[in-house]
Amino acid sequence: MNRPYLPPIDASAATVVFGPEKEEPGYWAGAPGVLHDGERFWLTYRHRRPRGAGHERGWRCVVAVSDDGVRFTDVWSVHKDELRTPSMERFRLTRTPGGYRLYLSYVDPADNRWRIDALDAGHPSRFDVAGARPVLTAATTGTEGVKDPYVVQDGPVTYLFASYAEARAGLPADAHATADVYAVGATTHPTGLAVSVDGGASFRWHGEVLPVGSGWDRYQARLNSVVPAAGGYLGFYDGSASHEENYEERCGLAVSADLFTWRRLTESTPWSLSPYGTGSLRYLDALVVDGQWWLYYELTRADGSHDLRLTRVSPAGSP
Repeated sequence: MNRPYLPPIDASAATVVFGPEKEEPGYWAGAPGVLHDGERFWLTYRHRRPRGAGHERGWRCVVAVSDDGVRFTDVWSVHKDELRTPSMERFRLTRTPGGYRLYLSYVDPADNRWRIDALDAGHPSRFDVAGARPVLTAATTGTEGVKDPYVVQDGPVTYLFASYAEARAGLPADAHATADVYAVGATTHPTGLAVSVDGGASFRWHGEVLPVGSGWDRYQARLNSVVPAAGGYLGFYDGSASHEENYEERCGLAVSADLFTWRRLTESTPWSLSPYGTGSLRYLDALVVDGQWWLYYELTRADGSHDLRLTRVSPAGSP
């Protein structure tokens, strides 16, 4: 597995699924998470506003449904005030024997550190945040915060990948003052793995599985999506070189044989970029449906805002 499986994305030819509220820097529609249940496409996504705007940062997260994977209808949403949080980021929807589970990623109002909770419901339109239960927190992982879950179910085992802020001695006392340690440069941000063998009722934190790199991804390496491929797994991850590129990451590829150990295919340069602005193409979630690759991602536009786009790759372009 020494070559990228897919050609780089041509985002200029992609389909815009959702646009930002305003065509200005700091306004985003993105952080997609996609589930195909055999009949329909389910999409989680987020609206974000710049700091200083009303209800700033990640203020609304949504679950939407589509028959064709292109035109989505919102069925559920949550406002950040309902969680009393400064910001929300990527959510993740999965199936359970009794219906659906939604993993929430948001800043804990108690300590300004990112955390992950879960909700269960018989249908995605019926989630109730009053029933949220903790899954991973800074305290339970021994980190400075954990967010952006991605879940793989393999038989009785649930694998939960999450971006985390590494704990370091001598961390500045004000590292969490902004309620986003990722944006201050105090620590680096690899991907960790938590595993459950009881259907997601509890998780054991295993720690780092995809470390930061040494070049373009030396500050952050956030695994966003995992697809079985060639007897192993192909992963799409976000990388950045410093906290100055936080919010504007680019997409790389990695491979694994067992989900615990990952090797980069894109050590020297990102796999895919936006043709606009900072070049950010991030939070890519991939599905293979009837042999076709469906790639959903957040993209920086020429005006500095972000939108949510879809690129489909024909079977001839699949591995």
